[in-house]
This record gives sequence, structure tokens and C-alpha cells, in this order.
Amino acid sequence: MRVVVVWWDLSTSRQTVASLRDFLRTEAVDSWAQVRGLRLKLWISDTEGSAERWGAVFVWESPEAAQQPLPTKAGELIGYPPAHRSSFDVEATTEGLYEVAALAGRGVVFAR
Repeated sequence: MRVVVVWWDLSTSRQTVASLRDFLRTEAVDSWAQVRGLRLKLWISDTEGSAERWGAVFVWESPEAAQQPLPTKAGELIGYPPAHRSSFDVEATTEGLYEVAALAGRGVVFAR
């Protein structure tokens, strides 16, 4: 398994966390649900401080899956590539005890 983390600093983009949330609601979540080899994608944001940041955490089935061509709509909307991109091997996985079985459809975007 492979984990990839990407971050954008939105301070020089026309996009904001709020506008990118609209993109998630209307397009991105559904399109990423069709990507083969993607085990989990978490969209993340940081609105603390003076600059907004936007990013994602990808969990891939294999290093090969993490290398495939991917949708680039967020980068096109933001206007430039991520400021930060890191890739890591997954050493082990586990799941804790939880009450909500499915992760799909969770998060701030769906909380309204």
C-alpha cells in the first residue's frame, strides 16, 4: 500500500476552501469513487491563520496504482500544482472500534 499527501496554499489562488467545497459536492467525490486502486481519499483543509490550505490524503492499494494518471480538476481550479507532495509506504493497517460503518459521504461538505 502507498499513501500520498498533497497540499495547496490557496493564498494566491482565486479559489477558497468554501469554493472548493462546492466542487466536492457537485463533482469531485463522485468522480474519485470510480478510480481503480484507490482505497480511500480524504480531502483536508486548514482555515486557521492567515492562509487557507487545501489538500488530500490518498491511500492506494499498491505503488503502481498511485502512479496512474489521475483527474486534475482541483489543480486546474486552483491554478497551480500542489506546494507539497509526499509519498509513503504503509507499514501496517488496522481499524479501531467505531459506530459508523461507512466512511463514504462523511465530512464538513456533507454536514449541511
